Amino acid sequence: MPREKMASRIQIIAKQARSTFKNLGSEHYDNNKVFLANLTKLKNLLTEIRAQDLNIEPRVADPVPVPSSPPVTYMQICENDVFSMGVFLLKSGACIPLHDHPGMNGMLKVLYGKVRISCFDKLDKPSNVKKEIAFNPPLLPYQVDILWRSVFRSVGEFTESCGPCVLGPQKDNLHQITAVDGPAAFLDILAPPYDPDDGRDCHYYSVIQPAAEEDASVHGIQQERWLLEIPQPAEFWCVGESYPGPKVTI
Repeated sequence: MPREKMASRIQIIAKQARSTFKNLGSEHYDNNKVFLANLTKLKNLLTEIRAQDLNIEPRVADPVPVPSSPPVTYMQICENDVFSMGVFLLKSGACIPLHDHPGMNGMLKVLYGKVRISCFDKLDKPSNVKKEIAFNPPLLPYQVDILWRSVFRSVGEFTESCGPCVLGPQKDNLHQITAVDGPAAFLDILAPPYDPDDGRDCHYYSVIQPAAEEDASVHGIQQERWLLEIPQPAEFWCVGESYPGPKVTI
């Protein structure tokens, strides 16, 4: 009798992702031993995944860049009410702008190339304090309500040999991703998925500074920053393309 066909790596990851994130929502789970054990299993599985496991061929930089072509494309692998999973492919130098994942967990594993990831945490700040700070250029009245105090948590570069970057519902939830030294791709898991009807919509941000401060670039990590919510930047857009890898059932 023939042996049952072995499940693909990505199918095993999908099954573990469902076990890890089901019934979690957006609460803190730092002391939940079952969740932490499942998260460790998922991290270990993601560490081993490679582009060839998904039938994805690493791409090379375009010899002559085409301005009208999208800087980022997305391959959807699967999505349910617990999590979504797909692959983002970035052209050389492309950047996914600073954005958030409200109340969501995230895991990002580079498949090829190198990406730089900068992470921020939102902090609470009374609105009257915002109004007392002078920014350059000055904020418009409506912008005061979409200004957030934050902490620049970390910045690091990741390749396929690195483990996954883990993002929590509060910790490292805001991040910017840039392809460094050529094209790059990463596997992305979000739990639960984006759902604007349930308060999980994507918002973009720009780092701004009070007029009295020095250039924000001189500040290191763990320093407070001000983030202004902005529309999706015009230079960034993402289109879909077909996923060529093993089928995933969830």
